[in-house]
Amino acid sequence: MAIKYDYEAIVIGSGFGGSINTCRLAKKWPGKVMLLERGKRYPMGSFPRKPHDMANNFWNIVREGRNRPKNIGSTDSHGMFDIRLFDHIDALVCAGLGGGSLIYANVFLQPPDAVFDENWPETCKKEVLQPYYQAAKSVLGARPIPQNDDPRRQIIRTELFNDFAKHDGHDSELVDINVFFGNDFEKPLDIGVQEKNRYGAIQTSCVYCAECDVGCNTHSKNTVDLNYLFVAENEHKAQIQTEVLAEKIVPLNEQGAEDPAATGDYGYKVFWLDLNNAKTECSAITQRVVVSAGTLGSNELLMRCRDIYKTLPDINDNLGKHFSGNGDFLSFVIEGEKPADPNYGPVITQKTDYNLFKNFDKERAFVLEDASYPNFAAWYVEGIKPGLSHFNAFVRTAKLFTARFLQGITTGPIGYAFNELLKGDASFNSVVLLCMGLDKSNGTIKLGDKGFINIDWPYKDSMSLYQAILDVGKRFKEWTGGKVFIPLPNWLWPMKSNITVHSLGGCRLADSPENGVTSANVETFGQVFGYTGLYVADGALLPTAVGANPVATISALSERVAEGITGISPDTGGKLS
Repeated sequence: MAIKYDYEAIVIGSGFGGSINTCRLAKKWPGKVMLLERGKRYPMGSFPRKPHDMANNFWNIVREGRNRPKNIGSTDSHGMFDIRLFDHIDALVCAGLGGGSLIYANVFLQPPDAVFDENWPETCKKEVLQPYYQAAKSVLGARPIPQNDDPRRQIIRTELFNDFAKHDGHDSELVDINVFFGNDFEKPLDIGVQEKNRYGAIQTSCVYCAECDVGCNTHSKNTVDLNYLFVAENEHKAQIQTEVLAEKIVPLNEQGAEDPAATGDYGYKVFWLDLNNAKTECSAITQRVVVSAGTLGSNELLMRCRDIYKTLPDINDNLGKHFSGNGDFLSFVIEGEKPADPNYGPVITQKTDYNLFKNFDKERAFVLEDASYPNFAAWYVEGIKPGLSHFNAFVRTAKLFTARFLQGITTGPIGYAFNELLKGDASFNSVVLLCMGLDKSNGTIKLGDKGFINIDWPYKDSMSLYQAILDVGKRFKEWTGGKVFIPLPNWLWPMKSNITVHSLGGCRLADSPENGVTSANVETFGQVFGYTGLYVADGALLPTAVGANPVATISALSERVAEGITGISPDTGGKLS
């Protein structure tokens, strides 16, 4: 009998890969594509800011029993930030419609040719990927920060990093960022002015609030819910379900029955939990499935299906291998003598190259970027300054109040007293150093006894990279006259645990199943070896670290996956209709 399919395609996850495929597939099959996203929708102005709301802005499902910080793991929460704790590396990922695009640092940067070594199949080389890079770049609106005479567009830390690069004998340049400054790149909108983007979504010309990494409440970030997903849902009638958690993928046989021995020729049945309806199990039948749950989510879902549910037993043993944290390393220089103002402007504006784009050195290749953090976080920094400095400021302030109210002195507004409390601003002269580079890409994702992944990260193998990054941080501290240089505390002895926001690998693209999990063949690009119609489209595809911010490469590869499925090449000018 003929199988009655609910959908032509079900996409699991709404980050860059999932959004690209939802849009491209829905264009080919209007109304017949469904997207499953575990997180919430975030309309303009809905990202949490109050302390209470921020404290609850984490992801946790109690019944899963994952290894989480105690204050997070005790209650169900559908917040944005999903913190994963592993062996010698921790990871931060995002839950929400738009996936990682909601909290990423906006940078669209192609890696140098040297990155695409023998581990990258010919169909994935940089030159071959150019049309896909260009298509994604056009949709995401990548461009440098505007340069004009408006003093509000001058970013102190950009100049600081440029000056340090010259001092250190390296090159700094502005990077393309996926931030909205208006539709006309030559004539940016005034700061704070709104207009519809080219796809019809309302956005605000960037207000330079430095809140990119905690959700942009003005929708000034070009997140994928404002382009790919906006068109997919509003024009191509894709069905988007949020706060639903994909659980299981089961292939069907010729009769349309669930059959673990089947290989996808007759489609799949996808199961998920409705998190807002007592975790009720739901399901639908589809011709094909695109797994785009992010590197950690995609590897875990496929491993569960293979090893626990036994529904995809033919996925090969390369699943989970070649994990990379993309060399991510975060550190700080505290209270230097040079102004930095890390609480103003888009979160990253420039890169300084260290042996990645020039004088390539695979053991020590990375970029240094000028990270920022939100204004409200700067107040927190002031609040945790050493008590003595606050006590001295309090004494000075008390004297002013005494002079005014007890002695009748009225030499100026009491507002001046706040200057006493806030002068010596620790945040204004402190610097956030964000580095990423070519780690060894030799981590292993494994499924634990409870059905959740763990990562074995041999950090010592990448110490040449980490040491080079630490050395630059120390030189930055000396150059700025900073009081201290410190990496994230979890890097310090005895923990020696890094943290990444760019988890990559595990479903490696390859020419054959002996070398990877997904096909690099043009016609079946991204398809899981052994299964027809089962694809991966996210950072899990990448064969190695790319050193540069990986969004551009993830997007390019995902565009190529969509092209293989639909037979339609993406428009390099950014057209989605």
